[in-house]
Amino acid sequence: MNDENFFSEEQRKTARYAKALGHPVRIYILQLLAKQSCCYSGDISEELPIAKSTLSQHLKELKSAGLIQGEIEPPKIRYCLNRENYQTAKKLFENLFA
Repeated sequence: MNDENFFSEEQRKTARYAKALGHPVRIYILQLLAKQSCCYSGDISEELPIAKSTLSQHLKELKSAGLIQGEIEPPKIRYCLNRENYQTAKKLFENLFA
């Protein structure tokens, strides 16, 4: 059976967001960004006891899932929540646990 025909778009989106949230560092990053409008990657790395390369991988996962967006402002990258997708994820998880 083809997965694309079996699972709903809502189920696929929920799984994509859940996978992106599958590490405490990513949860921390989302909570940090939810409290402020945006944040530079350097500022995030000062908050977390992880290597910058590791942080970069976590940011990449969140960005790939569409939960955050990055804007290059040389020599820095500014990250913000993708508010629309963040709200969608919240609703999907509320529906999941309702």
